[in-house]
Amino acid sequence: MTSNKEIFKITFPIFLTMFMQNVINLTNTAFLGRVGEVELGASAIGGVMYFAIYMIGFGFSQGAQILIGRRNGEKNYSQIGTIFNNSLLFNLLLSLVIIGLCIKGVPSLMKYLVTSENIYNSSILYMNWRIYGLFFAFLGVIFRAYYVGITQTRVLTYSAFVMAVTNIFFDYTLIFGHFGFPKLGIEGAGISSVISEAVTLIYLVWNTVFKTDMKLYGLFEFHKVEIKTILSILNLSVFIMLQFFISISTWFMFFIFIERMGEQPLAISNIGRSIYSILMIPSASIATAASTIVSNMIGANQRDKVMKFTIKQILNSFLIMIPLVILILLFSKQIGMIFTNDPVLLTASLPIIKIVALANLFCAGGFVVFNVVSGTGNTRTAFAMELVTLTFYIIYVYYTTIIHPTTVAMVWGAEFIYWIIMGLQGFLYLSSGRWKKKEI
Repeated sequence: MTSNKEIFKITFPIFLTMFMQNVINLTNTAFLGRVGEVELGASAIGGVMYFAIYMIGFGFSQGAQILIGRRNGEKNYSQIGTIFNNSLLFNLLLSLVIIGLCIKGVPSLMKYLVTSENIYNSSILYMNWRIYGLFFAFLGVIFRAYYVGITQTRVLTYSAFVMAVTNIFFDYTLIFGHFGFPKLGIEGAGISSVISEAVTLIYLVWNTVFKTDMKLYGLFEFHKVEIKTILSILNLSVFIMLQFFISISTWFMFFIFIERMGEQPLAISNIGRSIYSILMIPSASIATAASTIVSNMIGANQRDKVMKFTIKQILNSFLIMIPLVILILLFSKQIGMIFTNDPVLLTASLPIIKIVALANLFCAGGFVVFNVVSGTGNTRTAFAMELVTLTFYIIYVYYTTIIHPTTVAMVWGAEFIYWIIMGLQGFLYLSSGRWKKKEI
């Protein structure tokens, strides 16, 4: 499973999935950049808040993915269905609880954090619709965990395509009011995102029912709630859930601090966020593949090959990222024009675009190392690494925005701090060999 051909077979569909999923963010930013500066900035606040909440459900699915990968490596297929079924039920209930809490709590929280009345009003218009997508997203990530865990990721490519096409169509029609639809602006972006997640979930259910050997894995054979299975998943995923939530919540605070610098800094930071998210996809897909391959390797009792494989994945990540970063640096202006037709915003965004491009070189190694640590089942250690990294990250951001305000580009330099500290911690831990004693 560690030849380049086999790695590519697993990684490429994950890459396409992540790319298509980011089309939601990409198209929202590109379309709203032509609506107005306020809407562009507000979608950054609302989008990152949604992403932070989404990461709770995604974090739980990562625990399920690690267990499914381990059982798949052991060829213990009957247990995969048990993990899948109970994960699906848990995330369904979790989504309903979180949506209820969001309906009550999000407006008050945003009112407290956001200083601009215009940004606040627009972000609430977006979130009032967007939060309902959590129901479909929380269920969808369990299907993703299943397909990644058994290394059958091609279906994720098709599901991602479905999501992208649906979102682009409804973004275009609902934001601008085409084809007889009402012109809804930022509300249209929230509605189209929910619709695209719902359609994608329907596709995943259909494919699983009609094109998967459900009997082999015991999918949807739900007889009772198996608390032991859920607790086993939580034992792995609770720290991933906390880690992801705290990580993205810190990024949310990053944008809250930038919002205090003004509406334009927030707007150009949303352009930077969109480019950063897209550029990060190759490293993230390689890292995700590394996590599930490592889990399968350990299940097949191949612990001695993990470090060599990790270094190989880091090199693969760099080989892909270096030419992409060079292209971004050479064509920063042309890329910025995708997101705004305002010459002032475009000029202001160019330093941010260059900073996020360079930061992805450090992401290339750090992301892989961190996901390998999670793939070994040592999620508590990964959580501790995240906390240490985020402490340095948020101190830097707070200092450069509140204590000693500087340029937006300088604030974005926090991404270099994040990936350097994360990568060093992960590599030192893997080199120590302490992870080899972990049993799940």
